[in-house]
Amino acid sequence: MLNITASRRTRRQTPELNMAPLIDMVFILLIFFLVTTSFVKEAGIEVSRPTASTAAVQPKATVIIAIDKNNRVFMDRREIDLRAVRANVERALAENPDGAVVVVADRESSTGVAIQVMDGCRLAGAKNVSLAARIPEFGR
Repeated sequence: MLNITASRRTRRQTPELNMAPLIDMVFILLIFFLVTTSFVKEAGIEVSRPTASTAAVQPKATVIIAIDKNNRVFMDRREIDLRAVRANVERALAENPDGAVVVVADRESSTGVAIQVMDGCRLAGAKNVSLAARIPEFGR
C-alpha cells in the first residue's frame, strides 16, 4: 500500500498557472479605462491666469483659446490671427454644437484683445463663453 501512494505522487504533474485569462482581463480593463477617460485639452502655451475669489470650475470645455502676455492668440497649440478666431471657433463648434469655449488670458495681456476674442466666439455661435481664472490659494 505504501508503494501505491508513492507511485501516485511521482505521476502527479506540478501545478501550472495559466496566464492567458489574466492577460485578457488586463487588456479588457485597459480598453475600458481608455474608452471612459476624458482627455484634458490644453491651450498649448503657459499662461499666468489672474485670481478670482468667485472662480468656478468649468466641467467640460470643447474649445480653449489662450492669449499670452504679448497678446498673441493660440488655439489647438498653434498661433492664430485675431481676425481668424470666429472661423476657427465655428469649425470647432461644427463638430460639437453644444460645446463651451474657455478663453485663457494672461494677466499681463490686454483686456481689449480678450474682449475681441470673446466677441469673435459669440459671433461664431458659441452659447457658453467663459474667461478662465485661478481660485486663490488661502494661507499664502
